[in-house]
Amino acid sequence: MTTIAFWKPYGTLTKFTDHEGRATLADWIDLPDVYPAGRLDRDSEGLLILSSDPALRGSLTSGRHPRTYLAQVEGTVTEAARAELERGVVVQGKRTSPAHARIIDAPEWMPPRDPPIRYRAVIPDTWIELTLTEGRNRQVRRMTAAVGHPTLRLVRWSVGPITLAGLSPTSWTHLPAAEVDALKAATR
Repeated sequence: MTTIAFWKPYGTLTKFTDHEGRATLADWIDLPDVYPAGRLDRDSEGLLILSSDPALRGSLTSGRHPRTYLAQVEGTVTEAARAELERGVVVQGKRTSPAHARIIDAPEWMPPRDPPIRYRAVIPDTWIELTLTEGRNRQVRRMTAAVGHPTLRLVRWSVGPITLAGLSPTSWTHLPAAEVDALKAATR
């Protein structure tokens, strides 16, 4: 079985083909029988796990394992907004599960996005680290918007114990058996 960690760049679809000619995983990965374990929106970046193991892909898609995101949001996030994110917010008529949320400094290691996010001289931005255990469609973006801070940039830092450490946009690495085992343990 093959399992890899990939830093999906902004603007890339989480599939291998597209009839509209948009960037796909095939632009960066040429491995047989490896498919994405879960999804990451075209306008989001960061860690994507791909595997030839259908059981692992299934557990990563449906499991309640932790996923950590770094979100650059519009405005200055207050402690009240951070606490609201942590308690859970109503998104599409349903409250999200509690999340871990903290305000962080802009990550110095983060490469600039291509294309860059919109810059507004009169509106500051804030970075938030959010760890979720559920995976609704566009959940982080909807959560930050619900507390008045639209997401400008979204990067998934980790899935369970696997992180972006050592990767850069468009790069990928094979996960050793011990890391795959730790990932499987996180999804149980």
